[in-house]
Amino acid sequence: MRQDGTFTYKDTEFEPELLILDCDGVVIDSEVISALTLIDLLKGWEIQIDVAFVREHFLGRSFPTVAGSVFELFGVRLPPQFESDYRQRLFDKFETDLRLVDGLETLLDHLVIPFCIATSSSPIRVSRSLHLTGVSARFADRVFTASEVAHGKPAPDLFLHVADKMGVHPDKCLVVEDSSVGLQAALSAQMCTVWFTGASHMRKMTKFGIEIKGFPQGPHFTVGTFEELIAQVPSIGNRADGETHGS
Repeated sequence: MRQDGTFTYKDTEFEPELLILDCDGVVIDSEVISALTLIDLLKGWEIQIDVAFVREHFLGRSFPTVAGSVFELFGVRLPPQFESDYRQRLFDKFETDLRLVDGLETLLDHLVIPFCIATSSSPIRVSRSLHLTGVSARFADRVFTASEVAHGKPAPDLFLHVADKMGVHPDKCLVVEDSSVGLQAALSAQMCTVWFTGASHMRKMTKFGIEIKGFPQGPHFTVGTFEELIAQVPSIGNRADGETHGS
C-alpha cells in the first residue's frame, strides 16, 4: 500500500481491467440464510453442526463438494433429493429474507471497468438470487458458474475461464471474495485478490481469521466495505463524467 492509499501490485500501481465478484457473501448477503437452512436439513440425518462449522468447511464451495464433505466427515451419503429439497427451502427463505450486500449497487454505479460474477452456486440459484435482489440486468450475461469448468474453487479453473471469456489477462483481474477457497482459487489464477468482510456472516472476523492454504501471503488486501475497495484501487471507479462500463 502506498502512502496516498493507492494499491501497488507486482511493484506497479495496479489498474485492473476487470472486476470479478463472487456472488454469495459479496453481491448477495445470503450466507447466513444458506447456513441455517443447511443446518436445519442436516438435522434430519442426525448431523449436528453450527454456523461456524459451515463457514469453516463449506463456505464458497459448490453443493456437490459440500455433499462429498458430508460423507467424508460424517459417513452420511446424502440422496439426490436432498439438493432439490435444500434448494427449494432456500428459495423460500430468499423470497422474504434475501438482500444485496450493503453498498453493492453504489459500487456498480461508480465502476468504470467491466465487471462480472464468478460463483460456485448453481446457475438456477444464482439466477434466482439476482432476480430477487433486482440486479439481473446489471450483470446480464456476465455471470459464470462452476458448472462451466472441470474443477470448481479452490482450483483456478473458473477464474481463468472468466478471464478468457471476458478477454482480459489474468494479471489484470481484481477478484473480490469472502471465502478461503475463493481466495485460493484467485491466487492460483495469478489474480489480484481482495478479501471482503462486509457481509453479515463476516463482519465480526478480522484479517487474522482466515487461512489460505499454500499461500502464506494470503489475500493482497482486505476491505470491509465497497467504499474501501474504491479507496484502495481508485482506478476502478469514480470517473468524473459518470460513465460506467458493464452496467
